[in-house]
Amino acid sequence: MSNSPDNFDWDKFESQGFGGGYSKDERAEMEKMYDDTLTTVQEQEVVKGIVVGITDRDVILNIGFKSDGLVPVSEFRDLPELKVGDEVEVFIEDQEDPNGQLILSRKKAKIVSAWARIYDALENDNVLEGVVKRRTKGGLIMDLYGVEAFLPGSQIDVKPIRDFDVFVGKKMEVKVVKINAAFDNVVVSHKVLIEKDLEQQRAAILNNLEKGQVLEGVIKNMTNFGVFIDLGGVDGLLHITDISWGRINHPEEVLQLDQKVNVVVLDFDDDKKRISLGMKQLTPHPWDALPADMEVGTRVKGKIVNVADYGAFLELMPGVEGLIHVSEMSWSQHLRNPQDFIKQGDEVEAVVLTLDREERKMSLGIKQLTEDPWTKEDVITKYAVGTKHTGVVRNLTNFGLFLELEEGVDGLVHVSDLSWTKKIKHPSEFVKVGENLDVVVLELDVANRRLALGHKQLEENPWDTFESVFNIGSVHKATVLEKSDRGATLELPYGIEGFSFPKGLVKEDGSQVEAGESLDFRVTEFSKDDRKIILSHTATYSEADNARIAKATKKAAPAAGEKKEKAPKVQKEAENKSTLGDLDALSALKEQMLENEKEAGVKKLEAAAAKKAKDSDDASAEEENNA
Repeated sequence: MSNSPDNFDWDKFESQGFGGGYSKDERAEMEKMYDDTLTTVQEQEVVKGIVVGITDRDVILNIGFKSDGLVPVSEFRDLPELKVGDEVEVFIEDQEDPNGQLILSRKKAKIVSAWARIYDALENDNVLEGVVKRRTKGGLIMDLYGVEAFLPGSQIDVKPIRDFDVFVGKKMEVKVVKINAAFDNVVVSHKVLIEKDLEQQRAAILNNLEKGQVLEGVIKNMTNFGVFIDLGGVDGLLHITDISWGRINHPEEVLQLDQKVNVVVLDFDDDKKRISLGMKQLTPHPWDALPADMEVGTRVKGKIVNVADYGAFLELMPGVEGLIHVSEMSWSQHLRNPQDFIKQGDEVEAVVLTLDREERKMSLGIKQLTEDPWTKEDVITKYAVGTKHTGVVRNLTNFGLFLELEEGVDGLVHVSDLSWTKKIKHPSEFVKVGENLDVVVLELDVANRRLALGHKQLEENPWDTFESVFNIGSVHKATVLEKSDRGATLELPYGIEGFSFPKGLVKEDGSQVEAGESLDFRVTEFSKDDRKIILSHTATYSEADNARIAKATKKAAPAAGEKKEKAPKVQKEAENKSTLGDLDALSALKEQMLENEKEAGVKKLEAAAAKKAKDSDDASAEEENNA
């Protein structure tokens, strides 16, 4: 055979070289056939390839290029059943590496395709499906075809989500809402898909909504003023006051999140799409179940549910409350804080004072459970004029103070009845609220519930004694307490105060007496009825003032004692015949009598002061022992 190896012309073949046996036309035809079997590829693009082989490490792909490409088997983990002949997309990284090998990547091909689909979804408002990989701060991380996307917590659902972990590992449809190309960030939303479905439901609900309509809803959010209920696409507010007929402090006391409840439509606004809901309206009003025999005067029991400045509310049953005004908590006429009597949560018994079933209002009283102290049989004898008592100072006014002798029995101590010696402008100078004070009853008026009390009347009027001690013309050491344009207030012995006019404050050297100085002062005027003593330092050295004082003393002498009887004519003649020695003896006798009276008065005042100091010490010792 001519084609057998033995007959082959090796010399001719070697002389022509490899491929040299083709004519020009044959060579062109051969090149055309070869070019038709190859595909022009570009780096950094995604192409389709056919699996032509699978090894332990690589998958061999034919993409129509002059050479096959290799892709690591690890990039096909999501295709465990991959076999020869399957078609897959790959990314051309390099047409020829230093070893002349075509470099492909399926992982990058998936990412490029994913971004293309994501951009297309954003542009055309398409829905994508992804898998939630994990939770993160503020939301979830989803896998969209190999690209991580962020799903904010507020975009998961139309209602607040409290547990994000339940979504991890689940598939979820989303829409792309934002792409940040610089940082390769994608933000998606599942909420927009739900809202689109709910919009039709919302429109249907609002079109068919009527007052009084009963609906079923799910509690989606709680606040301290009420709860928001999802009615199937539209939210309604169930105010805390419409949850229960009884008083509650927070909705969580009776309701829970995600709880299904039946509610009634109370009101709605078509424009603002606000719906007011009620739940207590589905049950009868508790006032309708109030016992028929309950009337004014009935004793009731309940629980204090609220305490205000003006009183407290007693709950007899859920939804039925009565007001106990602070004035009905005690027989005392001085209103105090209701917290002084009762606390929230206390179990209390009260008496019905007023009852209006139509208006559903009730007023109650606590003090009516005890007897009115002013109606007791012994009130007239117990608080008879002249009886002594100890009470607590409850209130201070400009004109006096109110003293509580017992609960419900108060008396007034006028500011003028606090002290014999001190001129008190306001009771706060003498006593404080809450302190105890000893008093004597001056006047009792049971009909008008009035008691006039006095504190100074517990002691003998010292002005009867002062009259003999501070007689006109007598000189006493005094201290200037305060000084003004009108004069100066002086402190005299035995706690008494006197007054000196400016002209009586001039010293012998012409200077003025100042506050705080202690000097001798002479009594120029004394009035027991007005409790007034006028003194002068100037009169201690001025002869003219002394003469004037002596003249005033002579005029005042008849007024100081009893009215002189008209002397018989014989007596007058005898007096006219009296000798100068007789007059001197009478004058000396009179001075001696005045001196004796003064000494007796001083002793009496000193004894009273000592007794008062002893009583004060005993009271202090008793307080220390009690403490």
